[in-house]
Amino acid sequence: MGQLEWGFKSYANKIARETREELGLSSAAPLNPWALADFLGIPVIPLSVLKDEAPEAVRQLRVRDRGAFSAVTVFNGFRRMIVVNDAHSRGRQASNVAHELAHSLLQHRPAPAFDGEEGRRWDAAQEAEAEWLAGALLISDEAAVSIVREGLPQVQAARLYGVSIDMVRFRLNVTGARTRVERARRRRRRPS
Repeated sequence: MGQLEWGFKSYANKIARETREELGLSSAAPLNPWALADFLGIPVIPLSVLKDEAPEAVRQLRVRDRGAFSAVTVFNGFRRMIVVNDAHSRGRQASNVAHELAHSLLQHRPAPAFDGEEGRRWDAAQEAEAEWLAGALLISDEAAVSIVREGLPQVQAARLYGVSIDMVRFRLNVTGARTRVERARRRRRRPS
C-alpha cells in the first residue's frame, strides 16, 4: 500500500461511519458493497456478462489470467459503472467493488488506464486511499473491535461481513482491535 497523507485514516473512518448511517446501518454492521453501489446509483456488472461482446477478452481475464483483472470503473460522462471479475471469490469481489466505490466516495478524478506507450497508468496515492477506505467500509473500526470482543473466529467473521479471511485479518491488524479490546478488559479488571 502506498503512503497515506496524515489524517487520511481518520477521514476514511468518518466516511465509513457516515456511509453506514446513510444506509441505516450501525457502525459495526456488515456493509454489502453491492447495496452501497445500488444506493449510489452505480451499476455493478459481472465480467461474464460481457462474454458475447468480447469473448476472447473475457476468457483471458476469467480463465487464463484471472489475477490480471479485478474490477474497474467505466465512465460515460458523469455516469459510471463498475465491472467486476466474477471469476474471483465472492469475498474478493466484495473488496474489489468496495475499492471502486471508494474511488467514487473520495471523488477521485477518472484518468485513462493506459498511457500512449501501452503502459499502465497508476496513481499510487489514490490507489492507497481507495484500498484503505474499502477496508474501512467493509470492516469498520467498530466492527473490528466487535469481532475481537465477541471472540468470533476469522472464518466466521469473514462469512458475517461477506469478505475474505485476508480482509478480516488485515482489518484486525491495522485497527489494533486486539490491543484495544485487551486494554479495555484490563481497565475493567482493575480495582477502583
